[in-house]
Amino acid sequence: MIGFFPDERAPGPALLDRFEAMIGASHVLASAADMAPYLVEPRDLYQGRALCVLRPGSTQEVAAILRLCNETYTPVVPQGGNTGLVGGQTPDETGRAIVISLQRMRALREIDLASNTMTVEAGMVLATAQAEAERAGRLFPLSLASEGSCTIGGNLASNGGGTSVIAYGNARDLTLGIEAVLADGRIYRGLSKLKKDNTGYDLKDLFVGSEGTLGIITAAVLKLFPRPAAVATAFIALPSPAAALALLDLARERCGGEITAFELAPRIGLEFVLAHCEGARDPLAQAAPWYALLELSSQSADGLDERLLQLLENAADRALIRDAAVAASLDQRKAFWRLRDELSDAQRHEGGSIKHDVSVPVADIARFLTEVEAALAAAAPGARLVAFGHLGDGNIHCNVSQPVGADKAAFLARWDEINTIVHGVVARYGGSISAEHGIGQLKRDLLPSVKDPVALDLMRALKATLDPNGILNPGKLL
Repeated sequence: MIGFFPDERAPGPALLDRFEAMIGASHVLASAADMAPYLVEPRDLYQGRALCVLRPGSTQEVAAILRLCNETYTPVVPQGGNTGLVGGQTPDETGRAIVISLQRMRALREIDLASNTMTVEAGMVLATAQAEAERAGRLFPLSLASEGSCTIGGNLASNGGGTSVIAYGNARDLTLGIEAVLADGRIYRGLSKLKKDNTGYDLKDLFVGSEGTLGIITAAVLKLFPRPAAVATAFIALPSPAAALALLDLARERCGGEITAFELAPRIGLEFVLAHCEGARDPLAQAAPWYALLELSSQSADGLDERLLQLLENAADRALIRDAAVAASLDQRKAFWRLRDELSDAQRHEGGSIKHDVSVPVADIARFLTEVEAALAAAAPGARLVAFGHLGDGNIHCNVSQPVGADKAAFLARWDEINTIVHGVVARYGGSISAEHGIGQLKRDLLPSVKDPVALDLMRALKATLDPNGILNPGKLL
């Protein structure tokens, strides 16, 4: 862990008065009840303590807070919507840290239609950013299951991915510029709308994906895109992941850049959703081992449905698919997407679930899944592999649910063992142990075993340069 806090300069209650003077007493939360929602993450894997929770309303207030924290060696944990899944937004158990929640900083600063950009503050909820773009006749394509509560700052700090990466890229690819506050309170004013700027290092990319360990992102310039004139969505039954890959290749050949989502899900995952999510219905008459959710988008209002149907007919002729349902209305499209979006949450009703957010080269996904399933069957008979995710970019949420009737605590106690099995197969295919969720606390100790040593040295050097006192999100990532 990077960070050193001399006892004689340890944070204490005397700081509260100074924080109140900076941002107002009503925005300094110090009681256990008021702080409670900020101290535990969604899966209850991590629960911490804090000296207080601060809710600044401006970049200048964030800067003032960090100047004081840096002077007093007070650890700082930045937090957006508190939807992260690796404990990156949760303080430790010492109670020495403060949590800085950016949720009050949610302003839309500018929409520039000529530049196709939108400048927003870090606390803006992702769904709000999508709605603001829609209101302006544009599309902001980042889309996550948690988009109703996650924030732009959190999305950028973790380099969020989601369902549209195949067409638009990760959060980093959707960002032209950022504003960030450094550990010593200086403000990096990098809110550039330029697509071409070869004046040195691209500093924004240091902060995007850094999980709040190098600075606190307070605003960003985001890329906007033309709003599609037509969207066509199909829920497709498949015999295997190999068939899904062949279908993806065919779709790329026939539809090219119109592919905006290609999601893979197993039958067992769909069964979990149908069993535990009220109102969920199977779109197809007969069960299949695997499913794909394919979505096409076009700037032309004509012909997209016909191209999708032709693609499905070609795929059926090649025995790549068993059946398919095409959404005939917006409600049907939403129903298809709900089946995908509920896959993660539905697993909690089936007992313990050991979750993995991994990626491998797209061409290797079918072989990877076969190897993982065989290895798990040998080590944990009866454990149920629920592997789903973004086939088009190689990101598979390779989750493992406990055997039916097993003891939940006993199964979860095998977390490290199951991790070793899954991550071992990932390594053989040259993959990543964290495709889109980040490292946080959950994978911090795994990182040295999978990251190039020189890369780790460079990361530590950057951390030491930008945060020499180690106050920013200590214990996370490094």
